[in-house]
Amino acid sequence: MSDHGLLEMDAVREVFESSRDFTIGIEEEFAILDPATLELVDRFPELYAAAGEDPVLAGSAAGELIASEIEIRSGRAETMAQAHAQQAERRQRLFALARSHGVALASLGTHPWADYLDQEIIDTPHYQRLKEDLGWVARRNNTWSLHVHVGIRGADRAVKVSDWLRERLPILLAVSANSIFLDRQDSGLASVRTEIFTRTFPRCGVPDVFGSWDEYARFIDTLRRLGSVVEATQLWWSVRPHHAFGTVEVRICDAQTSGAESSALAGLITAVVAQTAIDLDEGRLDRIEPLKDREIEENLWRAIRYGLDGRMIDFRGDRELEARAALEELLEWTAPARAGLGIEVDLPPENGAQRMRRELRGGAGVEEIYRAAVAETARTYAGAAPDGAERVAAAE
Repeated sequence: MSDHGLLEMDAVREVFESSRDFTIGIEEEFAILDPATLELVDRFPELYAAAGEDPVLAGSAAGELIASEIEIRSGRAETMAQAHAQQAERRQRLFALARSHGVALASLGTHPWADYLDQEIIDTPHYQRLKEDLGWVARRNNTWSLHVHVGIRGADRAVKVSDWLRERLPILLAVSANSIFLDRQDSGLASVRTEIFTRTFPRCGVPDVFGSWDEYARFIDTLRRLGSVVEATQLWWSVRPHHAFGTVEVRICDAQTSGAESSALAGLITAVVAQTAIDLDEGRLDRIEPLKDREIEENLWRAIRYGLDGRMIDFRGDRELEARAALEELLEWTAPARAGLGIEVDLPPENGAQRMRRELRGGAGVEEIYRAAVAETARTYAGAAPDGAERVAAAE
């Protein structure tokens, strides 16, 4: 079954009933660049065809709307260590493939100056249908992100875990913020990617509370019957039950410049999903009211605007706290899940947005900062192939 298919909801329920708790899947998106000019190049069809000849990449490389983007997927893993190992192998193979085809790969939430009007939509029935259905919205989305799937057993449980994860999305975005540039300028935002994607796509951003599988299934069936969606991937919410995999998928985060940052963030996301399920199972959420949409949206805006340099609102405690303090509370809360699943989260002292702003203040230009970021991506994602970083630097 294609993961684009929209199954009957009774069949999707069975997918979740037979799912396994806390399996892990990682999806990382990369921009495809000319290594000399750093311009986006529409080379996905070529790379994808070549990836099909690699026994590992054949089932792991995928397209994501525009022809200057490629995604790599770890596949299902039983542990965080296995997920990291699987993804590391796929990263190395993908970066080696890119080098052999004379292109570089970048991992930020946006391209600092590429014009979305120049981007081509992948020529497949799925993406051409999106182009037709969404018009300008589809063309505008030249953004890159990190998605993490965590297995959740039980359909009702998956919906309730997704419901409770809504209020964790702003701090996860703040941690991941890595897209300050747009149109060759500092946008003033920590994550302009989020403003582009979640504010333009339909069925995107923070979903409502559904409360139960039956309520969720009724809504999806209505969308299907009345022609709003024909594929499960048209549900672009920042957290969603994944119909084909029996997972809860978290989709709020910017792509990360370094492989270590991406791995640490994937570990944190996994721990947040797992701890939410544990709290739900142990009854700790029974007497707590979920936050209102407008409360989550207030914190989401703060994350978009300021990232880890901002402050978050604890609406239940009627207090404001530094985003960094909110992260420390998140780490403390997830400690049981991280211990049980063997997850280590080694986040750097600065995220991408903070690092780029520091470099701007030091006098670096937009292109200089982006070239260094592309080199860092090549060095840290390619693993055993550091000459990728040397190639980009040599083009300077």
